[in-house]
Amino acid sequence: MEKVNALGRRKSAVARVYVDSGKGNITINGKELAVYFPDDSLKYIVMQPLNVTNTAGNFDITVNLDGGGIKGQAEALRLAISRALCKIDAEAYRSVLKKEGFLSRDAREVERKKPGQPGARRRFQFSKR
Repeated sequence: MEKVNALGRRKSAVARVYVDSGKGNITINGKELAVYFPDDSLKYIVMQPLNVTNTAGNFDITVNLDGGGIKGQAEALRLAISRALCKIDAEAYRSVLKKEGFLSRDAREVERKKPGQPGARRRFQFSKR
């Protein structure tokens, strides 16, 4: 099997994934998965596509992660792994991943701050006198 690459985005995080056949090692920016994401919930988010398709030990995954916070990075990585699995074998994995909602990009972004206000929607406190 040749190397398959895919891209995933969430908020301002970008994940570039390279999937190759192997023993199930996941390397993120030169670090192991458990070192980069010490929280179990984030590791669970990253492993969801592999667990749903029962391919957890079949592929070695190398990741370049950039931007955003750790939650956005984990969700960007989930999307990238799902897209890569679809490139590997679409008819076997696509229907399962699509049913779980792992192939749709979450398009929600931070709303910009408006002039004359302290935030995007928040107004300064009104003072009658």
